[in-house]
Amino acid sequence: MTTIRLTENKVVTDILVVGLARNSKSKKLEIESGDIKLDVNELLPALEDMGATGAADEIIKLPGATYKLLVLSGLGETSVNYSAETLRRSAGAAARSLAGAKSATFALPHSSKGELAAIAEGALLGAYAFDEFRGTSKSERKAVLAAVTIFAKTANSAESKAAIKRASIIATNTHIVRDLINTPPSHLTPESFCARFKKIGLAAGLKVEIFTDAQLKAQGFGGIIGVGQGSANPPRLLRLSYTPKSASAKKIKRYAFIGKGITFDTGGLALKPAQGMEAMKSDMSGAAAVIAAAIAIAELKLPIAIDAWAPLAENMVSDTATRPSDIITIYGGKTVEVLNPDAEGRLVLADALMKAAEVGAKAGGLDGIIDVATLTGAQVVALGTRTSAVMTNNEKLREEFLLAAEKSGELFWPMPLPEELRASLDSPVADIANIGDRMGGMLVAGLFLKEFVAAELPWLHLDIAGPAYNEAKAHGYTSVGGTGVSLRALVTFAESKSEL
Repeated sequence: MTTIRLTENKVVTDILVVGLARNSKSKKLEIESGDIKLDVNELLPALEDMGATGAADEIIKLPGATYKLLVLSGLGETSVNYSAETLRRSAGAAARSLAGAKSATFALPHSSKGELAAIAEGALLGAYAFDEFRGTSKSERKAVLAAVTIFAKTANSAESKAAIKRASIIATNTHIVRDLINTPPSHLTPESFCARFKKIGLAAGLKVEIFTDAQLKAQGFGGIIGVGQGSANPPRLLRLSYTPKSASAKKIKRYAFIGKGITFDTGGLALKPAQGMEAMKSDMSGAAAVIAAAIAIAELKLPIAIDAWAPLAENMVSDTATRPSDIITIYGGKTVEVLNPDAEGRLVLADALMKAAEVGAKAGGLDGIIDVATLTGAQVVALGTRTSAVMTNNEKLREEFLLAAEKSGELFWPMPLPEELRASLDSPVADIANIGDRMGGMLVAGLFLKEFVAAELPWLHLDIAGPAYNEAKAHGYTSVGGTGVSLRALVTFAESKSEL
């Protein structure tokens, strides 16, 4: 993991990272170097001659006399106060471009703790690579930027140091999520997923509970068993619980996070096409995100209680796989006609939603429940690959989450749950079918999940199908492959509820 520190003194690294923007009125380039003063008289004409634009993701490297290398990272249009996300992306793009370097100092403009934290987050998130399974080509790969120093006048303040510590926790846990998503399914099964997070969770002071396939079957988790029964790798249900030490002293908020954990999705007996199936190793992105978010919340010692649940299964083809038209019984008793075994994520989530609510009620009640899932291709059709969807039974909770997501820099968009689509889920032989109308499929999936949440329990459903796995080129602080999306929004949401 890349190290990070603050400095308010002179730059001691050979590499200096600054911002580059273009003034929308004068059309001239401007160098944004934060608290460091640079002589730009010769630099700006040279940059203009080179065709620099200052656009986001643009990186220009220049040799220098004072610094061995000057790295200019695009900020877009000039601004008195650049948004935290603009700074986060600019720092991330610079860090990505510096693979192989030992250290660099980032001098980007900022005027608040939040903007400083965004620069730190971006730099650490951008310094990521997944080379665990490289063999002969590993020696050819450049290591990620080893050390980041951020130049700031407030370097010695307690607030700045806390912001850097938080950024490090966020980045470390995001890297864990990315690593798991990028791990091939031959090495990441429901059992090994649990083993990895058990070790990390216990080290962070969380309680860990793992339900085996025998326990799941005996206790009536028909969704998880039904999806996983076709695989040689048996399903699991993982629970990590965090209760702050201050819990006994005052009333604290309590939330349940649930993440879809399909470690590989062939579609089952509704077999997916071969093209694109390799990306289905990412179908456990929601589970990794919610578990890692709970760990980050614990490491930040937030005064909020979190139960994180990961229903885990491998959706495979075999003679024991669930067949189209089979009927399964979800935890709690509701029956589901499985018309499409490839609509499996909602089945494992249904079990976990019911169990999380039951456990939460015994603990004194939940203030809300949030599920995160790479659930539908319809999400990608509707919102693309960088914006996730939010559906809910509680507008207040949705608005609170959207504010936290905006602050975190993650893109979410509210979507409706139209009652007229609910009838398409009716089954002639069971309580409900697992698929309905194809048009509006993302919304239909949300309506299915809503059936497993009590009306009085505030609930959010986050469909991250597109943003969870980047199959295009890297951008900003986002690498190719697993992204770790939703972790930052969940942690920021928990922070906002901790302050109340």
